[in-house]
Amino acid sequence: MKLMLKRIHTYFYRYSVAFFFILCWPVLYLLGKNPKHYQYINKFRRGIAFVSSAVAGIFYRATYEEPIDWNRTYVICPNHTSNLDVSAVSTNLHNNHCFIGKEELLDNYVLNFFFNTIDITVNRDSKMSSFRAFKLAAEKLKEGVSVVIFPEATIPDVYPPTLHQFKNGPFRLAIEMKVPIIPVTSLDTWKVLWDTGKEFGSRPGICDIFVHKPIETAHLTLDDADALRNQVYNIIDKKLQQA
Repeated sequence: MKLMLKRIHTYFYRYSVAFFFILCWPVLYLLGKNPKHYQYINKFRRGIAFVSSAVAGIFYRATYEEPIDWNRTYVICPNHTSNLDVSAVSTNLHNNHCFIGKEELLDNYVLNFFFNTIDITVNRDSKMSSFRAFKLAAEKLKEGVSVVIFPEATIPDVYPPTLHQFKNGPFRLAIEMKVPIIPVTSLDTWKVLWDTGKEFGSRPGICDIFVHKPIETAHLTLDDADALRNQVYNIIDKKLQQA
């Protein structure tokens, strides 16, 4: 019975997202016609994520290691355990940003709009697709748009989730573009909704994330990419172990 209620909650949450997205659709459609207005799409997404989650009793709470200068551009690297991670991160980043996500997400009616406007898709099995995605990400950074990349590249398929090995892409990108990298630890979103919620459902609750202080990369070279990757991995892993 408990599992059934949690699965019902998952559907309620999904319909809540769809409802508020459709409610905002006319404005989003108009904004999507002009790239100059993409920054406003980001603000609408933040609002949709907050309201649709709140209606389902899900809230996001961020703790910052130190104040972040949101006037700067960053590569932001969170760990990934839940479909809620995108909402948890986007509602607590106070700048213009985009996500890099897997191509399969284009099948989602809501996400399809964002990936065709402000976000970037990548086919993880194609080196050419990865090259194009990171080239687009570099252009975004040049334009002052921060880029959010989940360095695990996927949600771990074990429960409870464990931190998987990080890919090198985000760290090479940060070094090449000489922008700081911000590690973000998603502490317990998986307890509210793990993965898509298909297996264990979801429940109302508070999702906590910890935003670590930025790591400067201006003094680094591409030879330091592995060390930077390991540094970010250890920062997030240590925070998860503390939690």
